[in-house]
Amino acid sequence: MIHRVLPRQTGRARALRASRIALALAAMGALLGIDLPDATVVTPAGVTAQAAPDRTADRVGALFTGGLEGGHFCTAAVVRSAGRDVIATAAHCLDHPESTVFAPGYRDGRAPFGVWKLTDVHVAPGWTSDEDPDEDIAFASVAPADGGTAAVEDVVGGFPVAPDQPDGVSVTVVGYPSTEDAPLRCANGTSMFSDTQRRIECPDLSGGTSGSPWLANGALTGVLGGHEGGGTVPDVSYSAVVGDQALELYREAAVPAG
Repeated sequence: MIHRVLPRQTGRARALRASRIALALAAMGALLGIDLPDATVVTPAGVTAQAAPDRTADRVGALFTGGLEGGHFCTAAVVRSAGRDVIATAAHCLDHPESTVFAPGYRDGRAPFGVWKLTDVHVAPGWTSDEDPDEDIAFASVAPADGGTAAVEDVVGGFPVAPDQPDGVSVTVVGYPSTEDAPLRCANGTSMFSDTQRRIECPDLSGGTSGSPWLANGALTGVLGGHEGGGTVPDVSYSAVVGDQALELYREAAVPAG
C-alpha cells in the first residue's frame, strides 16, 4: 500500500499551491458538480433518526478492521473521482489503513454493495506530524476485497465535493455509531466554531460516526472530525473546513498524476 502525504508549504509557496489547486479543480469539471441524491425520509432540523436506504445512504459506509465480524469504528463516503474509487473520511480514522475495509450501505450485518479494501491513502502532513485538527480530513482509494475489478462509484455513485460554503450552511450528516448496525441521519444548520472548524448540533452522533460526510445540497463539504476528534459529547459535532490542503489531497486522490 502506498501511504502518501504532501510536503509542508508556507508563504509564497502556499499561494502558488492554491493557484495550482484552482486550476486542477477547474479541470476536474463534473467531479465538483452538484448532485441531489434521493432523500426518502425528511426529519425536522436537529433530530437524529435512522437513515432509510436511498442513494445518499448507499454512498455512506462503515469502516471495519479486517472484516465485518470485527465491528465498525468509523464512517466514510464515496466521492467522485476520475478512477471512480475514492472515499472521504476523517484522518484519525486511517491510523491502520492496511487492515481497514469499507462497507458502503452496511445494514444489519450485511454489506449489500460489497467489502472494499484501502489501496492508497492521502493524509495531510499536518495530521501525520502533529495531528492538527484542522487537517482531520483524508481520502483513500479502494478496491474490491475479493479481488474483483469493479469500481465503487460505479456501484453506488459518489458525492461531489463542494468546498466553498457560507458560514451557516445547512448540512445533512449520515453516519454509523459503533453501537448501531444501520446509519443515522441528522440535518441542521451549522455555525463557525473558528475560521477553520464548523459546528453542528445533532443528538446521538456518538463514537463510530467520525468520518461521516457533511452534505450540503448533495455535495460533501466536510467530515465529522477535527476539534476534539469531532466532539466529546454526542449532541455537538465538528468538522474541519475543506480548505486548500484538503482540496489538494482530494485532487491527488481523484485525479492522480500520469
